[in-house]
Amino acid sequence: MANHRRQTPTLGSLSKRQWIKFTAVVAAVGMFAGAGFISRNFYIAEHHAATASSQVSSYSATDSDALEVSRGTSREALRHADKNASYVTVKVNGQSRTVLGYHFTDVKSVLDAGDITLEPDDKVSPSLTSEVSESTVITIERAGTQVETSQEPIAFNTVKKETDDLPKGTEKVETEGQKGVMEITSLVTRSGDTVVSSNVFTSYVKKAPVDKVILVGTGVDTTAETESNAASDTASVIGTTTPVGDMQQWAHDYLLANGYSESDFTATVYIISHESGWRVNATNASSGAYGLAQALPGSKMASAGADWATNYQTQLKWFWSYCAGRYGSIQGAYNFWVANNWY
Repeated sequence: MANHRRQTPTLGSLSKRQWIKFTAVVAAVGMFAGAGFISRNFYIAEHHAATASSQVSSYSATDSDALEVSRGTSREALRHADKNASYVTVKVNGQSRTVLGYHFTDVKSVLDAGDITLEPDDKVSPSLTSEVSESTVITIERAGTQVETSQEPIAFNTVKKETDDLPKGTEKVETEGQKGVMEITSLVTRSGDTVVSSNVFTSYVKKAPVDKVILVGTGVDTTAETESNAASDTASVIGTTTPVGDMQQWAHDYLLANGYSESDFTATVYIISHESGWRVNATNASSGAYGLAQALPGSKMASAGADWATNYQTQLKWFWSYCAGRYGSIQGAYNFWVANNWY
């Protein structure tokens, strides 16, 4: 009877020519497997590098492109700041900005949330009544308008810190003050050399100011201090800040009149100077954070007053409330900011 079973050759039965072919196939498979392993490792390394570069950062001073101002650009990370917020990109003459808000229904609702006012001849795409999602990119073409960038100085503060390393009554400059830089992007319309209109589109702290720190000698022996000196110890560490400008003067007087301390004011100045440079309408192009405290989104500050978009007092009251609710105190927020470069 014929045997129809398939004959399976064994290694011992292979000819010399078959051995050569077999060896070549094994080598080829090894090369592909090695290439796949190397490619996978390369992908993983690239993926980790990309992930590391997109971590949330609040500190904007070193980012000339405003890509990591305040709350960062990672949308997933931003959701941890406010999981209920929606994010839509708006481009005006090619300049991009992220607008945050709640329950966006159409293009008009996004522009309203971003406080973006249309001119009569503006061309908007998609239309104002079109529905939006987070993948929507709203474009506005404004004829006769140019995108212009300017810089403004941010004043530094003078901070005095007590130390028993110096004789009582003596002072020594520990750090010289340096002005910061606020970068502002505006939509400017001109008629000849005359500026017809100029609207701020985005603004951020390009370089944070550096406080002038003056050490004030106390000549006190630290071994003799008691717990009753805890409050003064805190002031010595954080320091006492001299207000600069009307906003800071109001903040200082308000805090002291409502039971807060000089250290609370120093903490306030430090955070606001780094977050917004004390600009009420500071707008983060990438994250959509807004205002003195860079609230995310800015409309959160409506809980402190309907005039949250323009009133620095309303914004500061919201900021102090936020610090108390999230960090227990203004100084708690300051300590977190110093340790993490965001809050």
